[in-house]
Amino acid sequence: MTFNSAIFVLFAAVFFAFWPLARRTDRTRYVYIIVLSLFFYGWWDWRFVPLLVGTGLVDFYAALLMSRFPAHRRTFLIASLISNLGVLGFFKYANFFASNLNGLASLFGFEGHAAPALSIVLPVGISFYTFASMSYTIDVYKRHMKASEDVWHFLAFLSLFCHLVAGPIVRAYTLMPQMTQVRRPDEAMRWEGTKLVIFGFFKKVVIADNLALTVNTAFAGDSTGGAIFWWTIVTMFAFQIYCDFSGYSDIARGLAKWMGYDFLLNFNFPYSSIGIRDFWARWHISLSTWFRDYVYIPLGGSRRGFWSGIRNMWITMLLSGLWHGANWTFLAWGAVHAAYLMIERLTLWPEKLQASGRAGGIVGWAVTIVLVWISWVFFRAETLAHAIEVIGGMFRFADLNVPIPASVFAFLLLGIFFEGALRACPKQWPNLSRLDPWWKPAVLAGLITICIFMRGAGQTFIYFNF
Repeated sequence: MTFNSAIFVLFAAVFFAFWPLARRTDRTRYVYIIVLSLFFYGWWDWRFVPLLVGTGLVDFYAALLMSRFPAHRRTFLIASLISNLGVLGFFKYANFFASNLNGLASLFGFEGHAAPALSIVLPVGISFYTFASMSYTIDVYKRHMKASEDVWHFLAFLSLFCHLVAGPIVRAYTLMPQMTQVRRPDEAMRWEGTKLVIFGFFKKVVIADNLALTVNTAFAGDSTGGAIFWWTIVTMFAFQIYCDFSGYSDIARGLAKWMGYDFLLNFNFPYSSIGIRDFWARWHISLSTWFRDYVYIPLGGSRRGFWSGIRNMWITMLLSGLWHGANWTFLAWGAVHAAYLMIERLTLWPEKLQASGRAGGIVGWAVTIVLVWISWVFFRAETLAHAIEVIGGMFRFADLNVPIPASVFAFLLLGIFFEGALRACPKQWPNLSRLDPWWKPAVLAGLITICIFMRGAGQTFIYFNF
């Protein structure tokens, strides 16, 4: 089930109705979370529930054995990594590598298939819960946290429905200690959760879903459009994916606050960035910091010199691209960002522009937007050839035709205005917990009404595919 479905509304109503009773003891709290979260996950396909539990149990016992037999910590960590990456690699990348191996074999004149194609259904959210589980065993190995002695405690962390299928990628050392306590959210926390949930639904169903149809139609058609058309379409996609994914993260964070838990911020106004490094400090923060802490730094970071840092950054960004999907377009997207970051490190252009004053900062922001928009084409296109065609269209200034319905521009402008208002007035934005009591249901009802009557055609969340 998805957050923007009627069945989820019923599920959430049942979950939170009995949560005050279930949270009273550790065992009832953990079992309640596990049972209902596995029901939530199994709604898509019950066959993948044992997969989630099985890989989780491997990591739980691997971490436990690390603490009991510290001399063999590395062996148990390797077992955990093989289990996680093996399952992830099979379900997500087996057919990708098979198809490319077959293509390579055909170049050398080999008939038939070098590798068989498999009928594999990708488990929803496998990349997210795998990375969350891996962070646990790695942190136990590095002695950043102690291994849990309670399997119910660990499985409750891993399966918690708020973050299970599309993040944020919650670290065990931040969430598991919270789950050991009976946490009763106060009024401010409940209303902060409410704001996040409603804002998240607004981003998703009003902005992202209304932009999706036009974006999908454009990328499914030919690439003969000109510069204004494709820059508009790519701008729409940039706000579609941002509002879709940050909307999900907001809803997840809001639901967690209703339970009394805090998830870290996952998006921090990324389209106000100056420079690509700044962009990655603001976009999908839980993933970018995961790759920083568990890939880039273990590779050596930049400790062994500038060019070693460049090499490690390229490896990290390529793996980040591959994490998003088994397609050359995602690898290209990661490579494009790696190239951006390398040029940025060599030239320090964001710092130089910002140091030149306000006008330099505006130029730096504009350059960043152009670079990010071009990279989004690789993320959205189905093939590399199509991506190149679209980018060519973005610079085909002779064709100024814009065959886009005027009504769609309203939702793009709404998304830009909404993002800009939140960015410009973070301290002045109304705090619902301080409003007079009679205002609270009025504000809530108004926001919900907008989501109901201005929602677009039902679309699944984009990051469910990852």
